[in-house]
Amino acid sequence: MSSRTHFFTSESVGEGHPDKVCDQISDAVLDKILKEDNDREHARVACETYVTMGLLVVGGEITTNAYIDIHKLSREVIEEIGYTHPKYGFDFHTCAILNAINRQSPDIAQGVNVGGAGDQGIMFGYACNETKELMPLPITLAHKLVKRMADVRRGNILKYLGPDCKSQVTVEYSNGKPVRVDSVVLACQHTDDILDKTGKHITNKARQEIIDAVAKSVLKCMVDKETKYYVNQTGKFVVGGPQSDTGMTGRKIIVDTYGGTVPHGGGALSGKDPTKVDRSAAYMCRYIAKNMVAAGLADKLLIQLSYVIGHAEPLSVYVNAYGTGELSDDKLVKLIRHNFELTPRGIIDSLRLLNPIYRKTACYGHFGRNEEGFSWEKTDKVEALKKQAAKL
Repeated sequence: MSSRTHFFTSESVGEGHPDKVCDQISDAVLDKILKEDNDREHARVACETYVTMGLLVVGGEITTNAYIDIHKLSREVIEEIGYTHPKYGFDFHTCAILNAINRQSPDIAQGVNVGGAGDQGIMFGYACNETKELMPLPITLAHKLVKRMADVRRGNILKYLGPDCKSQVTVEYSNGKPVRVDSVVLACQHTDDILDKTGKHITNKARQEIIDAVAKSVLKCMVDKETKYYVNQTGKFVVGGPQSDTGMTGRKIIVDTYGGTVPHGGGALSGKDPTKVDRSAAYMCRYIAKNMVAAGLADKLLIQLSYVIGHAEPLSVYVNAYGTGELSDDKLVKLIRHNFELTPRGIIDSLRLLNPIYRKTACYGHFGRNEEGFSWEKTDKVEALKKQAAKL
């Protein structure tokens, strides 16, 4: 039988990308409230941030007992990201900041405060066994590339790099298994001292330095002599960050999740407290899918939950194992309902989502990271799932 080949691409963006600047500030506000509010269970946060040249606007609906200095907190985040000098076109010292926050609607609060979902909607979670993180390989590599760009910049390995960056990875699959990286796209903001004599392109030397320090460092055995590299393909990337592009919270939902491998419910994650099921139920979907794949119940698994505002129990639970399941999809649904809390309060308690853990989720993906605070990445249900599956 001949092999079947296909190519799949995912992208990621770095911490200095305007949209990610906004995600990080929105989640920094949420973390601060969860730290400072003496009644954090009833704190409600839907924080949206907008950034453009020289201006940051923080808005949304927030109910809290805590006092949050939005101006100070925003400048701290911008400084940590690396916008510390006017040469980057955006500077934490001088950017204007506008606070446009209001309170949450009492019409929403009356349904949420008794344990109902904070909104209607559909949420998806996914896991697969093609990486040790149980994530799709293209998005995993794309995140690692932009994280490596940040490490190279912060470590002064390539001193000319700026905070804004993007990556894109195309992986070749054979019979459903990843076999090599076909192409790599790196967009790296930089200072003008690596431009050639025309002033329109970076030098070949700088291009090769970026490939060696970033791409080959991360991709290693996945690249070969046929792998194609596209570095700052327009020629240069001096003007970047908020100077070149507006940013808004929640505009990188595919980057945040599974890189386009599976459907997305449409709701953004950052800036929302965990009563908003757009966030908390998406985390629960990932938790369920990862534990079931780790338990060997499927090679890959998609979970969908749906909710209506003010009502606690999900309206539906859907499973698709793509024909790889050890049990039927119906039996997998039974396992889910028996082993996982699916109400907003149950999700919050089981995943400990009232802790200030959100700022670090806002860049490099919400999933596939075995770091402190990422409770939805734990595989603590594996043994129970195995035992119960054997009886079905």
